[in-house]
Amino acid sequence: MSTHADTRVIPKEGLLAKFGKFREIGLLVFILVIMIFTQWKNPNFFTFENLDDLLANASILGILALGMMLVIIIRGIDLSIGASLALSGMIAALTVSNFPETPPLLALLIGTLVGLACGSVVGVVVAVLGVLPIIASLGMMYVFRGLTYIVSGRRWVSAYQMPDAFKDMATGRFLGIRHYIIIAAVFYLLFYYFTNHTRTGRRIYAVGSNPESAAISGIHAKRLTWLTYAIMGGLSGFCGVLWVAKFASAQGDTASGYEMNVIAACVLGGVSIVGGSGKVGGVLLGTLLLGTLNNALPMINMSVFWQNAIQGAIILVAILVNTLVKRNVDRSNLARRPI
Repeated sequence: MSTHADTRVIPKEGLLAKFGKFREIGLLVFILVIMIFTQWKNPNFFTFENLDDLLANASILGILALGMMLVIIIRGIDLSIGASLALSGMIAALTVSNFPETPPLLALLIGTLVGLACGSVVGVVVAVLGVLPIIASLGMMYVFRGLTYIVSGRRWVSAYQMPDAFKDMATGRFLGIRHYIIIAAVFYLLFYYFTNHTRTGRRIYAVGSNPESAAISGIHAKRLTWLTYAIMGGLSGFCGVLWVAKFASAQGDTASGYEMNVIAACVLGGVSIVGGSGKVGGVLLGTLLLGTLNNALPMINMSVFWQNAIQGAIILVAILVNTLVKRNVDRSNLARRPI
């Protein structure tokens, strides 16, 4: 009885597959190139004030992108986050304007709970009722936006109606660093631990990668899907309060369309739009890239129309690269699979 060795030729790892392993480094280099070019055109870029503004403006976007990363990983999408942010911020603003003695942390908790309720509703519609995520979140977006106008009576809550303590929650500093930059850093550390060192985090990736295999393994996909939308909603509510405190204004159309920026940050950071893959570090870099573009392009006197075109082109290239990298990695893994 003779045996035959496997004589298959294992293909070498493709260039795109290798690029996928070091994608974050390439993204970081690209951000640095943009920064250096902007500094060359405008010496005011690398000043403390400007970099402080860059990080501050990217903080809320970065926090929301963490929640969206989980939703996309599990093969979902949430278009309602701008509306739930507006509703949460409005309710918090109305609370502190009508009851000025309300502690800022209580207002933050109220906004977070409102956002959590919004996200939970979207999660139920998607996970339990089985409605497509894009349809469910789009419908709830209009519901939440309508509720914002209803509770506000179509009026604004302006800066003079908000206590200073409430506004200082976002604009204040600790050791010279703005509060919401510190808050964003804490969230990134928490999400890094959650996605890499907890069973629930690993199961979210498992469901997004292969729902059928996850179900066979006993993973409750519907429960995890609901959880990701609830987390996204809670972050939206949290950021809604920070948004209102930062800009000292609550309006019915607050953060209108902002969900597109959040999704763009995830895509730029390498989160696969078809689910199953994405890293906290990549989302951080994607957020910084988008924040850098928003900060740098006006500093070099780029037309608003060209700003939108350049950002759109970069996002399109990022999606194309992500698709090609994933396809190349899948092909390499399939070729290396033992017979």
